[in-house]
Parts: sequence; C-alpha cells; structure tokens
Amino acid sequence: MERTRRRFTKEFKQEAVKVVKEGNKSIFQAARDMGLADSALRRWVKQFDIDHGQGPSGALTTQEREELRRLRRENTQLKMERDFLKKAAAFFAKENQ
Repeated sequence: MERTRRRFTKEFKQEAVKVVKEGNKSIFQAARDMGLADSALRRWVKQFDIDHGQGPSGALTTQEREELRRLRRENTQLKMERDFLKKAAAFFAKENQ
C-alpha cells in the first residue's frame, strides 16, 4: 500500500504555527487537533523561529532554502548541457577529420 505525501499551503502552515505560538497548546496537542504529525508541526515551528531570527546561527531561512534548491537544479541542468556540448564537439571533431 503506497502512501501519498500530503501537501499543505503556506497559509495552513502559518495558521498551525500561530496556534502553537499564541495559544496555550503544546505542539503535540495542536498537531493532534489538526490531524497532523507532531514532527511536521515541530519542523514548521522551528523554521518559523529561524525565519524570524530566533534560530541557531547558520540555519537557513525559508528564502535561502528555496534559493539553494533553485541553484542546485540550475547547476544540474548546466552540467547536463555542458556534457552534451562536450560530446557534440567530440563528434563533430571526428567528422571533420
């Protein structure tokens, strides 16, 4: 049986974190009330703290994580293009001899 990963909107995550931060509920209780895994809500609260300058030094903010993800994808694409061009150059060099 395959489990599909649930996706939550940014607004839902913000509201869930707000319940923990402003309410008197623990992460465990708030997660149970919302039908979430407490580990997911704990991760969202931790990221919220990092985004608002309250996390450990060196931790990446959400924007920095997104930029890193984008740059890694771009880097992979550029490597594939480079390798293709190398092979094409070698092919045409052989053809012209």
